[in-house]
Amino acid sequence: QVQLVESGGGLVQAGASLRLSCAASGRTSSSYHMAWFRQAPGKEREFVAKMSWIGGSTTYTDSVKGRFTIARDNAKNTLYLQMNSLKPEDTAVYYCAASFGGSNVPQSYDYWGQGTQVTVSS
Repeated sequence: QVQLVESGGGLVQAGASLRLSCAASGRTSSSYHMAWFRQAPGKEREFVAKMSWIGGSTTYTDSVKGRFTIARDNAKNTLYLQMNSLKPEDTAVYYCAASFGGSNVPQSYDYWGQGTQVTVSS
């Protein structure tokens, strides 16, 4: 089992920045791919960004490229999502997830955090 705990969400104005954190514990593995997803009210959960734990290759959804950065601290078993130039359409609950597979599809992820709310006002 892997436990994931997100933190760092909040209410900000458009153009502001936030950094989300995801602390992993339990049977953590260097083979996991780690990802951030988000879900806005009434919408499907969508892929935001992912990073392979080995090698650190990253992938972003088009709407956040150039604004969000996914990063990790191996020593702390923590994944981050730096979000800059936030827009109202970024408002959602953000979830951290872990998977051996590394796809962009939520159904392929085995472990999930409880989510952290990000609200961006215009």
